[in-house]
Amino acid sequence: MITAIVFVKADVARIPEVAEAIAALDGVSEVYSVTGQIDLIALVRVRRHEEVATVVADQLNKVPGVTDTETHIAFRAYSRHDLESAFSLGLD
Repeated sequence: MITAIVFVKADVARIPEVAEAIAALDGVSEVYSVTGQIDLIALVRVRRHEEVATVVADQLNKVPGVTDTETHIAFRAYSRHDLESAFSLGLD
């Protein structure tokens, strides 16, 4: 599983609508409204690197109200949560 953390700047008047539109995209697992220099953080979880490009460049960047993004690819997860099983379909 590939995880990308996407920092999103948005039109301030449209942040809730932008967040909901991003959250509805396939591959986006979570969207957070945050304080600071960015408005939203989106977590993208996909199987292949090419899918990161599809989600971020082809879809998320084109959501009306998104003004800028910065994408970070995670190398390793240092978490006690088993994210792979949390997002699996239960198929072996």
